[in-house]
Amino acid sequence: MSALHEDPYWPRAQSWLAGESLPTARGLLRVLGAPLTLGSITPSRCDLAPQAVRDALLRFSTCDAAHGRDVRDLRVEDLGDLALAQLTVENAQLPIEQAVRNAAAGADAVVLLGGDNSITRSALHGMHEDLQRCGLLTLDAHLDLRTLEGGLRNGNPVRALLDDGLPGKNIVQVGIQSFANSAAYFQVAKDAGIRVIPVEQLVDEGVKTLLERVLQDLAEKVDVIYVDLDLDVMDRAFAPATAGARPGGLTPLDIRRAAYLCGAHPKVRVMDLVEMDPTRDSNDVTAMAAAACLLSFASGLLGSLE
Repeated sequence: MSALHEDPYWPRAQSWLAGESLPTARGLLRVLGAPLTLGSITPSRCDLAPQAVRDALLRFSTCDAAHGRDVRDLRVEDLGDLALAQLTVENAQLPIEQAVRNAAAGADAVVLLGGDNSITRSALHGMHEDLQRCGLLTLDAHLDLRTLEGGLRNGNPVRALLDDGLPGKNIVQVGIQSFANSAAYFQVAKDAGIRVIPVEQLVDEGVKTLLERVLQDLAEKVDVIYVDLDLDVMDRAFAPATAGARPGGLTPLDIRRAAYLCGAHPKVRVMDLVEMDPTRDSNDVTAMAAAACLLSFASGLLGSLE
């Protein structure tokens, strides 16, 4: 006798990620684990996050009720995890960059399962070799503009990208929290020409209205867009597995909607999901939010192919 939860009419999203698609499947999404954790300012086990997201997919179906589609109509390849857990951020730079470049070749989009936020710099370099033609959209409570003194960390990937030559005008940071950043780093953002959108403005205007406008503005300036979705952009009640979440952040529905819009945009080529330490999670709430973002991004991408 099969287990009660096993139902041939209720396909599991975990099986989709493992390669079970419909005969009508089209496009290609590649998923890559980047379990880098030694760059975390707060010691963490973000290296466990990629598998936690995969495991959480067992509890999701493949049916997007809001948009009337099944993600099994999108081909997906899970490339597994890079061997990064014992590497410094500096030593992980080239492996991540090359892996993203390879994953993006021939794919419609790539989703990286972090790992801490230090993967963002390397992955963006892998997305496109000309930083002048790249856009960066961050969904994050933090600016990630900490000083580079002392090396690369999860608190300074945006600062490092500025130093590499990514134009500040090509960066938009959404969901930034009050009392979670310093005046000195807000000044860095201002001087660089970065557009900073506090979480209050996002809530007031609505995720769909604001994100569509931001993506359109970026798309007019660049050829490709990288989306950094730091799970600590959520309210701490919904993201106990993140060290940096604060009360007053977004909801899982907010970030799921954001992920969908990003997946649907033709210039978004890579999205990362970062900063989750499964050992700190409560009832898998953060892991499930991350898994829902992966599925929503996939549904948005599928919609763009219709």
